[in-house]
Amino acid sequence: MSGEKKFGSSAFGFNKSDVNAYIEKILYEFDLRLKEKDDEISNLKLQIREMKTRYESTSQNNLSLTKEKERIASALITAQETADAIMEEAKERAAEEKKRLEATLESEREKIIDIKRDVKAMKVYIVDMLNKYQRLLNDAESVVESKEAEYTPNIEEAENTEDAENTETDNQGTYY
Repeated sequence: MSGEKKFGSSAFGFNKSDVNAYIEKILYEFDLRLKEKDDEISNLKLQIREMKTRYESTSQNNLSLTKEKERIASALITAQETADAIMEEAKERAAEEKKRLEATLESEREKIIDIKRDVKAMKVYIVDMLNKYQRLLNDAESVVESKEAEYTPNIEEAENTEDAENTETDNQGTYY
């Protein structure tokens, strides 16, 4: 309403047609405003329904994501526990394998020490045997040389005797 409305006067008060026109105008404006408000209410109700639908959808998504998050967290915890168990088992196996390898290494070292000792003993034995054979060969050579020396004068004597006998035979043959 735009302020004061002035109506024309008539014999018994205000002019009826002015008042009726004014009331009709107010009713028309009121109806327009009421329709605008009804349209606004309809739009707001529609927006509320859309918001409720979005809220429910978002709520369901949120619930779904929360469940998924819990499932993933549970899976990660399980995976971490499994990984920890695997790592612990691997460490235990590695420690056992290390002990086994160290024992094998120690055994092999002992074998090497035994082999070195045996090789050294064999070397000493072989050197002793070679020295023994060297002495035996030297002794055999000495015996051979002494026998050779013993037989050499006899051979020379025998040759000399043979030569002398041959000479006598030759000499005797001349006398015949």
